[in-house]
Amino acid sequence: MVHQHLTVYPGHREGTLYSESGEKLTPPEEWAFLPAGDAAVTRRVKLKGPVWVVQAKYRRRMISKGIWAPADNILAAKQEVADKRATPVYANERKRELARREAKQNAYTQEFNDQIIKFLNFHPRYEKEAQLLGKIITTHATPVGSGTVARTQLIPINKRAQAAVIAWMRHKTTAYDSMKIPRVKGKRREARRDLAKKSIEVLEIYRHGQDAKEDCPLKQALEKDHNF
Repeated sequence: MVHQHLTVYPGHREGTLYSESGEKLTPPEEWAFLPAGDAAVTRRVKLKGPVWVVQAKYRRRMISKGIWAPADNILAAKQEVADKRATPVYANERKRELARREAKQNAYTQEFNDQIIKFLNFHPRYEKEAQLLGKIITTHATPVGSGTVARTQLIPINKRAQAAVIAWMRHKTTAYDSMKIPRVKGKRREARRDLAKKSIEVLEIYRHGQDAKEDCPLKQALEKDHNF
């Protein structure tokens, strides 16, 4: 089993590992753990010999926590990657890749902001508020690795923008963060659904160009957090 590529899972006690069949495993003494984070090193280690990939559940999905592998293989892979990254060729490739990623992110950010403005659909009277709100939510939701709904590819971008607006409204214009919601299946979803309805009611004021009262939660949120 030591000489095989395996997927293992951490136990409740620190340092314990279990196979997919439930067998308790102990890494060989000459092995070491390489945390997830540097994909280039991880790939090279996997090419050099057997590894145990440590998987753990995060929210509703499984993620890799890292790999167990022969310590010599890990050291060799790190050195190989370091040598490659020290070359001018790599530096130029990296520069081009970062530029490509930045351009892609900027394009996505602009598209996401446009979708937010479209969903808000504020009356021309509140154009300034719409632009500010679009900027605020886009800045919060779109960074790579943020883990927000804006980064998912499971739903269309217009739906992502809508969900991001409702999420921001929930946290900034309602008492959601301080609510004591019973730990009963479906209760939190129900609370969010009710608050979403209230958020839509607030947005309708701005969509129809009506007067926003001083106690309007959206008006207060913009004034408080963004010196509007």
